[in-house]
Amino acid sequence: MKKWTSVFGKVIMCICEIVVGILLLLDPLGFTAGIIKVAGALLLLSGAYSVFRYFRTDPVEAQKEQGLVNGLCYISCGLFCVFYTQWFLTTFPLLTVIYGVIILLTGLMRVQWAVDMLRMKKEQWYMAAIGAFVSLALAGFILFNPFSSTVFLWRFVAVSLIIGAVIDLLVLVFINQNLKQNKVNDKIDIEKISMDKIDE
Repeated sequence: MKKWTSVFGKVIMCICEIVVGILLLLDPLGFTAGIIKVAGALLLLSGAYSVFRYFRTDPVEAQKEQGLVNGLCYISCGLFCVFYTQWFLTTFPLLTVIYGVIILLTGLMRVQWAVDMLRMKKEQWYMAAIGAFVSLALAGFILFNPFSSTVFLWRFVAVSLIIGAVIDLLVLVFINQNLKQNKVNDKIDIEKISMDKIDE
């Protein structure tokens, strides 16, 4: 069950990366503005909850947790995100760095995945390693930004997300096929042993 949940989580992550990549490809400004506003709304909710919790907590305990100042900080950041979204979009090149860091982190996760597969002697470890290498290389390009055009950079970010996710999905498909084949082979071996015992 735990293994199935892990695979399902990876599939969901891949699908999310593909969707984000496509949305960035279609409308990088609009999509990024939407993400900033959603982040702002979440910060506002988190801040409101912290402030509410502060006044509901025992004064001595509340003083230790610093819930009021945390809540006010979250609310301030949330309001800034919601009402000053344009400021983030003006610093557009900086946002590509954030996407680059995200791709870098997913690349490092893929390194872990590839090494885990190698240690468990899975045949497809090299595909996961290719995915990790591609992600790290693409993240490097984005972070060093050798592009003269911002539009091209955003397209490169979008395509990078899609490529990484597609490679991961291919790895998962091959792993699933091998697992099914191994189960079939194990079943055949068990049946053969059973038949041999009957013959004896």
